[in-house]
Amino acid sequence: MKRYSVFAIAREAMRQHAGWPRAWASPTPKAKYDVVIVGAGGHGLATAYYLGKNFGITNVAVIEKGWLGGGNTGRNTTIIRSNYLQDPSAAIYEKSRSLYETMSQDLNYNVMFSPRGVIMLAQTHHEVRGYQRTAHANALQGVKTEFISPARVKQLVPIMNIDGPRYPVLGGLWQARGGTARHDAVAWGYARACSDMGMDIIQQCEVTNVLTDGGKVTGVETSKGKILCDKLGGVVAGHSSALAEMAGFQLPMESVALQALVSEPIKPCMDVVVMANTVHGYMSQSDKGEMVIGGGTDGYNNYTQRGSFHHIEETVRALIETFPMISRLKMLRQWGGIVDVTGDRSPILTKTPVEGMFMNCGWGTGGFKAIPGSGWAMAELMANGHSPLTEEFSMNRFRAGKFIDESVAAGVAH
Repeated sequence: MKRYSVFAIAREAMRQHAGWPRAWASPTPKAKYDVVIVGAGGHGLATAYYLGKNFGITNVAVIEKGWLGGGNTGRNTTIIRSNYLQDPSAAIYEKSRSLYETMSQDLNYNVMFSPRGVIMLAQTHHEVRGYQRTAHANALQGVKTEFISPARVKQLVPIMNIDGPRYPVLGGLWQARGGTARHDAVAWGYARACSDMGMDIIQQCEVTNVLTDGGKVTGVETSKGKILCDKLGGVVAGHSSALAEMAGFQLPMESVALQALVSEPIKPCMDVVVMANTVHGYMSQSDKGEMVIGGGTDGYNNYTQRGSFHHIEETVRALIETFPMISRLKMLRQWGGIVDVTGDRSPILTKTPVEGMFMNCGWGTGGFKAIPGSGWAMAELMANGHSPLTEEFSMNRFRAGKFIDESVAAGVAH
């Protein structure tokens, strides 16, 4: 792998940038791998990367039915935070947040991590009590957050109207080390590092069946032929139920669309991320000046990846009271992604009834922030058969009633 640096840029500038190699290879699939990861989004690529980096497992194929990072990884609003209530959630999300801080250096690829801070607004007395409880829990978990006053919220976000008649701002849960990163760059950085370790990233390769023998996984049937493996990881977000059905078991989750939109670019006016969960809206400003706006999930199960007028109306109408200035903005584009939601709004990282097959899914609206921590934990689970970060997130917790309830901390996922 050619190392990226200021000296490399200067050198290539002298020769019209003709010497840059491809960031990752596009190989023909081999007959068999030690590990096959289905899904070349952020979570799948991170799993492959940490299998190689932490455990030396490099005979790995990452299979993607479309293009690399073309699913939820390229469709989210890039928010990174770890201020969750339950201990297992805080542990994996804080691991992820800490890995984001050094990701650009680790991957030698600028993922544009920006620890600009995240505020979760309290706009009802119930939310005040809930976020104060979360702040106390975070203190015990070693996650740095604090509950701040309305005046402090206004100081951090001057464009905000904190005295709205329906949704006044009563305070906020503030995580100064939260922020954003460039979603495409995260996928590209992991892909480049995986390819450099000798792993195969196979795009335009759809899995059509999971092959088993005597209750053990043996490989997958794909649009490019049969690929055998010793271990199989399913990391396909909203399509996890379909992959599980191919293997002969069911997952306790449902798939719904989550929509987002961006405005025309404007001058810098907001340098933090704001989440207003009472009205199901959140907003930040991108490096290009666009106001990035998201809302709650659709109210019905679907696999739509398009926007709708209903979403624009419901999300923007609520946010305009808190941010009056956005009423004069023009929308630039809108899109949707397919999220996989569990009953307790927490993910599933688990062994399955099929020996040698593992599933990573159920992240709901919080998948992007979890990418490095999820990959780290999933790699450990697949390599060792156990990981302290995944112990509480087994699919069997629903049968045992050991829920990890994050319906409040997950914000817009409920």
